[in-house]
Amino acid sequence: MISPGQAVLRIDLGAIVANWRDLGAIHGRPCAGVVKADAYGLGAARVACALGDAGCTIFFVAHLTEGIALRDAIGPGPDIIVLNGFPPGADEAKRLWPVLNDLGDVAAHARAGSTALLHLDTGMARLGLDAREQAVLAQDRSRLDGLDLRYVMTHLACADAPDHPLNAIQAARFAEAARRIAPDVPRSLANSSGIFLGDAFRSALARPGCAMYGVNPTPGAARNPMRQVVRVEAEILQLRDIAAGDTVGYGASWVAPGPRRIATIAAGYADGYLRGLAGRSLGILRGQAVPLVGRVSMDLTTFDVTDVPETQPGDRILLIGGEGNTPDDIAARAGTIGYEVLTSLGARYHRAYEGA
Repeated sequence: MISPGQAVLRIDLGAIVANWRDLGAIHGRPCAGVVKADAYGLGAARVACALGDAGCTIFFVAHLTEGIALRDAIGPGPDIIVLNGFPPGADEAKRLWPVLNDLGDVAAHARAGSTALLHLDTGMARLGLDAREQAVLAQDRSRLDGLDLRYVMTHLACADAPDHPLNAIQAARFAEAARRIAPDVPRSLANSSGIFLGDAFRSALARPGCAMYGVNPTPGAARNPMRQVVRVEAEILQLRDIAAGDTVGYGASWVAPGPRRIATIAAGYADGYLRGLAGRSLGILRGQAVPLVGRVSMDLTTFDVTDVPETQPGDRILLIGGEGNTPDDIAARAGTIGYEVLTSLGARYHRAYEGA
């Protein structure tokens, strides 16, 4: 039930599933579902259940707590992999797989006989065994004895820039390191953007995240190949007629150039409608674009609806969604990326799941 004045986040589970299927078809091999950060802010349990019903059997999360919560939500069937790893036994018998990110992880989980993934850093310089540790492991593969290694993985740093030389360098480094360390273990290479880099980036398992949720994995292309997933709507709480020279919002940062009608809606930066959008964004009202005016406040945002004279309190302005107003469009206006737009969406929305 929607509370009076509550903004609505509409999530198209059918579009997420269709995007996952399309990514698998492009990759030509299986795809996992990356549902870390609460499925990029859209609800890990609901997203994973929809993907599981569609045939997805492997999910990636970032933290152990995410993995435990997901296991409780979706039951015993699918495999859940924790990218940041965890000590042996810390999963409380939830049958989670850790990603092993250094030689200490390898030793501890080998002693415990764990099922795991091995992460080789090939150019990101974040998690994963670095070149020195990889050399140690290649010289003494007995360190892997006791492990049930399901995949060897790496993570691409520049896959969204297809011509970046590091892409080919990472692919070559990964192929050589995996051959020396675990030649018979399946490999996992491509993230969302990596799926679009061609044959050299295909592997036994791709790990799409953002593309499943409608963020463009090919930002240099003319068209986003993914279906849109989210729509955010907020109710107009009040309409106010103001005169030329009147100011709107904190800091008096916007001055009316003439008589204007201002709509105040019930969403702000506490809901993930980013403060950096002030003076740079728009909403869609009754099919027309209306500009954001003044600053984005914590709980409220103001729009100039003068050109939509039939507007009434209770009408809803589409903040995110629609042509020219996708998460990527919002991100470009705020100077960030679509990932941040999605993962910033707050807990106060009424979440309406559709399409699955």
